[in-house]
Amino acid sequence: MEKYPQEVINGLKIALKTIHHSQAYIYLNKDYFQLFKKTLEGLIGNLPIKLFEKPFSYIAGEETSLLNTIEGKRPEPRIKPPYPTQIGLFGKPTLVNNIETFYWVSKIDQGEYQGNRFYSIEGDTKNRGVFELPETDTIKQILEKTDNIPPFPYFVQVGGGACGAIMLPNELNQPIKGAGSIIVFDKNKTDVYQLMRGWAKFFHQNNCNQCSPCREGLYRIFELMGQDKEKVLSEKTKLYDIFAALEKTSLCPLGRLATAPFKTALQKLF
Repeated sequence: MEKYPQEVINGLKIALKTIHHSQAYIYLNKDYFQLFKKTLEGLIGNLPIKLFEKPFSYIAGEETSLLNTIEGKRPEPRIKPPYPTQIGLFGKPTLVNNIETFYWVSKIDQGEYQGNRFYSIEGDTKNRGVFELPETDTIKQILEKTDNIPPFPYFVQVGGGACGAIMLPNELNQPIKGAGSIIVFDKNKTDVYQLMRGWAKFFHQNNCNQCSPCREGLYRIFELMGQDKEKVLSEKTKLYDIFAALEKTSLCPLGRLATAPFKTALQKLF
């Protein structure tokens, strides 16, 4: 949105032209809405594109939760099926894509697509930022090309921000699966148990409380992580029972994906 807003709008124009009698929404968090509102309004002109400011709610980014939010309802996920392409915004078939998708649609239309994607790199590294690189690059190649291989022992969290899995240096010879997010941690300086406590607090505070597995499961993880580390590690079976319940019975992807950082950290860092 900062560097390529025209390409994003061009991609949306193609979608609007392809799907007759359609309308588009650009759904932005508060910071991005304030930063890019004027620029986008100038580019949109008379096009049937509306800007919408996302409320301060993590779960409001889930694809059906954002539909409820735009409709003025409580930001919570819907039961699927029906999927948004069947019954979506205001009961109409709806495509939900991220901004990057429309950027690449524009590039394809211009004959400039070369099989790249964007990757964000954060954490204990010197060259933080967003980088455009081949989608087939391995995690190690991404770090090498951006001069982000740390000179100290490290681990990374990959593929979904707080929901990303923990990976060790010897596991990085594979492409990223999921969101193009890499967070680098200094292994010597990171208190992994405190990191896990932070995840537990985040998920506990940001689930929508709609379904029992997610509401109760994430609370139990948060409660357990508040205990002494040695006690929790000696009773890991309790955590794994909760993980299994979340993965098998949660209504939306949050509950099913929130287990990944905990499971991989417990398996690889303790």
